[in-house]
Amino acid sequence: MSIFADPIDRIVAGNRIFAQKTAEKDPKAFEELTKGQWPEVLWIGCADSRVPETTVCDCQPGDIFVHRNIANCVHADDISAASVVEYAVSHLKVKKVVVCGHTKCGGANAALSDADLGTTLNTWLHPVRELRRKHKAELDKLPHDDARAIRVAELNVAQSIDVLKQHPAVKKAVADRGLSLHGMIYDIGAGQLRLLEESGGKRSNGLWTPPH
Repeated sequence: MSIFADPIDRIVAGNRIFAQKTAEKDPKAFEELTKGQWPEVLWIGCADSRVPETTVCDCQPGDIFVHRNIANCVHADDISAASVVEYAVSHLKVKKVVVCGHTKCGGANAALSDADLGTTLNTWLHPVRELRRKHKAELDKLPHDDARAIRVAELNVAQSIDVLKQHPAVKKAVADRGLSLHGMIYDIGAGQLRLLEESGGKRSNGLWTPPH
């Protein structure tokens, strides 16, 4: 349990510890970060507090450009995601785009039903609920809601990648310089990433199979 009663006190104190440890390990670390950023990966992930991409990938500040939202959705009409993608792909020239879902995802689980979550969340999760309806026969064969939620999370990652492939900046970068897109699921219980899809691979039932 934290010794800090106030969560703001906790994060401010944590920041001071981070700054001190980082400076002790590499005195020029922060000075280098002021010179600019050259991330090779754009990570589109869930806002879930248990999936901090830099931490779970053992990366450092400057390594990953990030966009996170509820259930790691990429909607064709979402200007926030689209602007992040355009900046990362066209200006930062990232080499890889990752869409990462995860187990125990509240959004994927909520998409298993049509329970009222409030106007904004109902609208946001509508495409994920449509995936559930589209794949109802497959999902009904799974043994329990945990398995169904994981499958919905996988399908949602695949759908988000399909939307990204239609983004003009992504299409141009794929053609001009070999940008690749990758789908992953993070297993919260194991702390491990699982690859679902990779451009150039062959997808079967939403899972990625290496090209022969």
